[in-house]
Amino acid sequence: MVPSFRHCLAVVAALALFGCGPSEPGSSGGPPQVRRLTEEQYRNTIADLFGRDIKVAGHFDPLNRTDGLLEIGAARAAITSSAFEQYDLIARQIAAQVVDEDHRDVLVPCSPASPTGADAACARAFFARIGPQIYRRPLEAKTLDRLVEVSCGAASSVHDFYAGLAFGLAGMLETPEFLFLADYTEPDPDHPGQRRLDVWSRASRLSFLLWNSMPDAALMQAAQDGELNSRRGLRRQVERMLDSPRLAQGVRAFFADMLGFDTFDTLAKDPIIYPAFVQQVTDDAQEQTLRTITELLIAKKGDYRDLFTTRETVISGSLGLVYDVPVAKPDGWVPYSFAVDDPRAGIITQLSFVALHSHPGRSSATLRGKAVREIFLCQKVPDPPGNVNFSLVQDTKNPNYKTARQRLTAHRSAPTCAGCHKIMDPMGLALENFDGAGQYRTTENDTPIDASGEVDGIKFTGTAELGKVVHDNPATTSCLVNRLYGYAVGRPPAAGEKDWMKYLQAGFAENGYRIPDLLRLIATSDAFYAIAPAPGPAPAAPGRSASAPPPTGARS
Repeated sequence: MVPSFRHCLAVVAALALFGCGPSEPGSSGGPPQVRRLTEEQYRNTIADLFGRDIKVAGHFDPLNRTDGLLEIGAARAAITSSAFEQYDLIARQIAAQVVDEDHRDVLVPCSPASPTGADAACARAFFARIGPQIYRRPLEAKTLDRLVEVSCGAASSVHDFYAGLAFGLAGMLETPEFLFLADYTEPDPDHPGQRRLDVWSRASRLSFLLWNSMPDAALMQAAQDGELNSRRGLRRQVERMLDSPRLAQGVRAFFADMLGFDTFDTLAKDPIIYPAFVQQVTDDAQEQTLRTITELLIAKKGDYRDLFTTRETVISGSLGLVYDVPVAKPDGWVPYSFAVDDPRAGIITQLSFVALHSHPGRSSATLRGKAVREIFLCQKVPDPPGNVNFSLVQDTKNPNYKTARQRLTAHRSAPTCAGCHKIMDPMGLALENFDGAGQYRTTENDTPIDASGEVDGIKFTGTAELGKVVHDNPATTSCLVNRLYGYAVGRPPAAGEKDWMKYLQAGFAENGYRIPDLLRLIATSDAFYAIAPAPGPAPAAPGRSASAPPPTGARS
C-alpha cells in the first residue's frame, strides 16, 4: 500500500522531533530586523513588568502599514523628535508610579538607608532585577554601574532616593534597547561563516509572536541555560507557551493587525444617517470579531476557513441594537448564534468588516470587495487612476441608478475602471444587504437589492454563499500563512524561503488549518530563526565584537 502524504509528513515530523532527520526544507532566512514596539506591545510589556495598574498615558506615533501589516511597517519606523518627547513623558509617568508609595513596597526590592539621599546598594539591587527584563537580555556590568551612578546623582541632587530611582528607570524606558526589537546575532557553530540569532533574540522573537509581549521569567531562564538552541528545549518552551491563556493575546494582536483594526481610530459615521452607530458600537464591533476568532481558533482549535462561514459569535447590548437582535445581558457579552437562514455568516458579515469598509454615509461594494481581495486573499488591487470621476457612484439619489449595482455597472463602462472593478465589485455587491453601518436591509431607494455575484467563475448569491467561496478558495489559506510568517519575522517572506513557505502551507493543510498547529510549526522551525548572510558587520549582542546600529531616529 502506498503511504499517504499525511502519513509521510507525520513520520518526518516525528523523526525531526527526536533528531533523526530533517523536518523542513532549507531556508535562506532574512536580514536581521530592528522593529519598533507597537503601542499594544509597549502597553503589554509595561503591564508584565510592573502590573496592570500602572497607567500608560500618552500619544504613540502611528506605524505605516507595509505589505498588509503594521508589524512589517514597524521594521521601517523611526522615532522623531516629537515622538521621543512623548516617549519621555510616558516613561517619566510610568517611573513615578513604580516608585510611588502605592507601589514601591512591591516593585522596589529593598528599602534605602535614608529616603532623602542616595543608596547605591539598593539602587543596584533594583536595576539588577529590572534591567534584564527591560532590555530582554542580561545587563552588562558597565550599564548597571552607569544606572546606579545616574540614579544616585539624581537622588543626591533632589534629596529623594525614589526620585533618583525614577530618573534612572525613565532613562531605561527611553533607550533603543527597550523601544525596539533588535535581532542580535552571533556566529553559528554548526555552520562556519554564518550567523544565527542569539538566544535572547530568539526568546523575544518567540514571545512577541505567541504572546505579543516580552519574554517571561521561564523563557528568559531557558535562554540563559541555552535551552533555546536545542530542538527539544525549544519545543518544550513553545508547547508551554501555546498552552498558556496568554496565547489568545498574541492571536488577537495578529488578527487585529491583519484586519486593519487600527483604522477604527479614524472611522466616522454620519450620526444623522446612522444614529445607532455610537463609540461603544465601534469598540464592541472589534471585540466581537476578536472574541469570535479566539473562540473558534484557540478555544475550539477549529479550522481557520470556518471563520468565513461560522454563525457562532458573541454579542453585546450595543451591538444588539445595530444587529436588531435581543440580548439577554445588555451590559456584558453573551454567546449568540445567527439562524441558518440569517444573512449573517462569517466574520465578513460582522460590523467590524462591513462598517469599517464603508463610507461615512453609505455602503461601498468596491471598498468591501477590495478588502476581501487584499486582506484575505493577498491579491493586491491597483489604485484607481487620478482622473477617475466617481460622481456617478456617489450619487445615491440618482433616479436612473437607484442601487449600488446599477451605479457601479454604469461606472464600469469606462475602460480605465472596468478591470479593477471586475475583481472587486462581485464580492462587495454580495454584501450590499448591509448598509454603511452594517445594518441589514433588503432595498435601496425602494428598489430590491440584488446580492448575487461571480468570483473566478464561481457564481453565488448572498453573504452565506460568498463566505463559502472564500472558505474554499486556496488563496485564503496560503494568504494566512504568508501574513502570519511576515508578522512573525517583521518582513515579507524572502526569495530564498519559497520552499519553506510551500512546506508551511502543506503543514497547515495537513493539520486541518488549525492556527495553534501553524504557530507551533513556525515557532519550532529552523527557518523562523534563520539569518541570511549579509555584507558588512552583522548585529550582535551589546558588548560583543559587532553591535547592532541604533535604529534610525532613535535617541538614547
